[in-house]
Amino acid sequence: MKFDIVKNRKWYFGFSVLISIIGIILMLTMGLNLGTDFKAGSRVQFTVGQAFDPADIEKAIETDLKLDVAAVQAIENNGAVVRIDKKITADEEASVNKYLTEKYPNAMPQISSVDPVVARELAEKAIYAIILASVGIILYMAFRFEYKFAISGVISMLQVVLVVVSIFALFRFEIDITFIAAVLTIVGYSIHDTIVIFDRIRENLKHYKVKTTADLEQLVNDSVWQTMTRSINTVLTVVFSAGALYLFGGSPIKHFSLALVIGLVTGAYSSIFIAAQLWVSWKSRELKKPKSA
Repeated sequence: MKFDIVKNRKWYFGFSVLISIIGIILMLTMGLNLGTDFKAGSRVQFTVGQAFDPADIEKAIETDLKLDVAAVQAIENNGAVVRIDKKITADEEASVNKYLTEKYPNAMPQISSVDPVVARELAEKAIYAIILASVGIILYMAFRFEYKFAISGVISMLQVVLVVVSIFALFRFEIDITFIAAVLTIVGYSIHDTIVIFDRIRENLKHYKVKTTADLEQLVNDSVWQTMTRSINTVLTVVFSAGALYLFGGSPIKHFSLALVIGLVTGAYSSIFIAAQLWVSWKSRELKKPKSA
């Protein structure tokens, strides 16, 4: 049985505002766990070869190598990632390599460093990429549909990004360049779902006689249900693929896959329950305005 989605839109808006407030509070209080890509410094990944306590490795490196360790993270196959907040020198890199190889026979250390200037440039470009994507989407949707569709779609999209970033802040997942790639992918999928619904609304406007808010609500409700199966199937297909990447892929793409899964599910919800409903609320006010003589 198809229930009336549109009539409960105030509840969806309330829930979304609550989630957004919680997300903003999380980011302000906990901050983001910025990776080496954006914070500068060095990242050392190696194999321990047995179960270990990250605190023990942190203490050993700080004591034996005199390096200030920012964090130690355990990864699959008894591996570890050590983050150092400064870019280590060539001599320090050689010392780290020698130390880990002697202490852990199967270590095979991989060290990557990012200069502060490069980190700042990457952060700026990541922000520009997201802003540029948002502006491009607004212009495209305004041209293809109307500005009300465009703004409703972008508000919906930004909430999806906020949810993903908030979850990463809550669980202290590392924010690196692959996360930005995941966010831009999520933006694309989210807007794609929204455009499918908006396109159906636009087509139905040609056949529905919309004179009252009730007529408008019926039109949007029908349009959403007509595209529901397509939206769900599209999202599930990609979620299964991203889920498989998370379960069986290597550590470099785990957070990418996780962000993708969270973003796709949130994006589908946002397209149906936020973007379309924002447009209804906005358009209904237009219907209520008295027409000028």
